[in-house]
Amino acid sequence: MPEPRIAPSLTDGDVTLRAHRPADAEGSWEQSQDPLSQRWTTVPVPYDMTDAATFVGEVMPRGWADGSEWGFAIEYDGRYAGTVSLRDQGSARAEIAYGSHPAVRGTGVVERALRLLLEWGFAEQRLETVLWMAHTGNWASRRVAWRLGFSCDGTLRQWAPQRGELRDVWIGTLHRGEPREPRTTWLACPVVEAYGVRLRPIVAADAPRIQEACSDERTQRWLGQLASPYTRADAEAYVESRTAMLADARGETWAVTEPGDDRILGSVGWFDHRPGVGCEIGYWAHPDARGRGVTTRALAAVTDHVIATLGVPRVTCFAAVGNTASRHVIEANGFQQYGVERLGARVRDGRADLALYDVLADEWPSRRPVTG
Repeated sequence: MPEPRIAPSLTDGDVTLRAHRPADAEGSWEQSQDPLSQRWTTVPVPYDMTDAATFVGEVMPRGWADGSEWGFAIEYDGRYAGTVSLRDQGSARAEIAYGSHPAVRGTGVVERALRLLLEWGFAEQRLETVLWMAHTGNWASRRVAWRLGFSCDGTLRQWAPQRGELRDVWIGTLHRGEPREPRTTWLACPVVEAYGVRLRPIVAADAPRIQEACSDERTQRWLGQLASPYTRADAEAYVESRTAMLADARGETWAVTEPGDDRILGSVGWFDHRPGVGCEIGYWAHPDARGRGVTTRALAAVTDHVIATLGVPRVTCFAAVGNTASRHVIEANGFQQYGVERLGARVRDGRADLALYDVLADEWPSRRPVTG
């Protein structure tokens, strides 16, 4: 099949892919001023209107002329909304690339554009495999790729050049004939409001308060796995790890807040889910939350949640034997101690015995101390 020399027009009725035009330069410039575009792509910084005119008038047409890259402008609601492309790798392989104008983020426009692009690439260009890569931490790109059916097969360390550095990238593939739908579960971490607390997903803006909480002497004493000193970078890595747990369906972690006050007062979440067996709930508290029953109520809310949504027959909680405050939170929720694991807890000065607690789903309605 002869290679096309200019982008064809593709549409789903609302979103259109077409060749770039000189008038797209303004939209390309706007997109390239956006901090997220600069963070996650190789767009030059600074980027001026001359760069934008070169991109839409020379770079994209050149890719079609020499067959190296099949790039399309996204048009939505009569205006430029971004660029998507397939970069020819030979042997029926291509790498997918995409970037959105800030005005259409969160609208699903880019996903729809990519579905048009993939359909065209597999059908018209006879592709067998499409490769996806994104800088590690670019969860927006990873989530779009996940919805389209791409795998996420791991990380290539120091692989992708960006302004003089080699960045780590996630990598995945989509093959011809594979369903263009998620192949794994990505957990949602919904907002939960019960018992006078509001649980919401942990976000980047929580990092300063997380650093405060995890630098606290009491927290440092009983959570011996925490870095010491606990830096802002450690807090940011914690936020990142919570998103990774959702993406890998390993658990949900919430910021504990109070209605009308969005400041994070602690963290609570479930993990180690074994279908038909149970899961564990863990938590920590910011010093501002202590002595107010906030953590106790948050544990009750998450216990409700996992019994209702996961259908677990048993929920477990553990605390170092000497951590009387944490044990009080567990016991106040009606969990029963069923044993002690000797030296089972890692604390700041070594190992300590770990008190083991559980509650059965059938027992929970009569054990919980408050009603939701």
